[in-house]
Amino acid sequence: MTNEKKVVLITGASSGMGHESAKYFYDHGWIVYAGARRTQRMKDLQELGIHTHRLDVTDNESNKSFVEAAIKEQGRIDVLINNAGYGEYGPLEEVSLENVKYQFDVNLFAASELSKLVLPLMRRQKFGRIINVTSIGENVYMPLGGWYHATKAALGIWSDVLDMEIRQFGLRSIVIQPGGTQSEWGEIAIQNAEKNLMADSPYKKLVQVIKKVLTSHEITTTSRDLAKVFYKAATDAHPSRRYYRSLTDRIGVWIARNHPSLWRFGMRTMMDRMSR
Repeated sequence: MTNEKKVVLITGASSGMGHESAKYFYDHGWIVYAGARRTQRMKDLQELGIHTHRLDVTDNESNKSFVEAAIKEQGRIDVLINNAGYGEYGPLEEVSLENVKYQFDVNLFAASELSKLVLPLMRRQKFGRIINVTSIGENVYMPLGGWYHATKAALGIWSDVLDMEIRQFGLRSIVIQPGGTQSEWGEIAIQNAEKNLMADSPYKKLVQVIKKVLTSHEITTTSRDLAKVFYKAATDAHPSRRYYRSLTDRIGVWIARNHPSLWRFGMRTMMDRMSR
């Protein structure tokens, strides 16, 4: 990277990690393009001097407009952060295929499309990073989150393959795996799970148990904490393939990958306790 002012594009910037990352990069001297559907929730970013855009990552023209604005106005893109995503929780038997496809559109296919839009410029520059925000849920898992976990696992593998393909051009594709963070995510996931239940669903009790699981631990990690991880991934001279916020997140992923029976036992034990 040169000494010119660097440019970062961040999706899902209306709240949480995306919102805080936009401010963090701006505070560190970057030119920031923040995109989200809920533009009214980015007014504070706009007032700081951040370029805010209405962005629907499932719409091709919206993605093109977002990327082209940065190219036209700055002539360069150093980092793309594919942060937009959400949790469509619900029993695998009952979640509609329409909702499944939409979650893949937001959590996976949007990252692919936006990456395709920035890669030609990054290749010409001979530098650039694409940062894909998955989750520890790429590896750890729980009931009702099957489709969410599937999208994040797919994004992680997709990112790894992309990294192998573009390193020859001096580019990198990097994954950040956040764990529990103070945000609206858990509440939205449970609301979706409740909406996805059929009227006579046999999974109603399970939804209440998982609701307790998601709210049983006090979460201390903030979106600001994750913004620092995003920045590290963007600026490390020799970036890692994966970034985690905490040792606890890293250990949870390691257990789920290497000792799946132990992970399942721990999850069943917690659910049994919460169901009493």
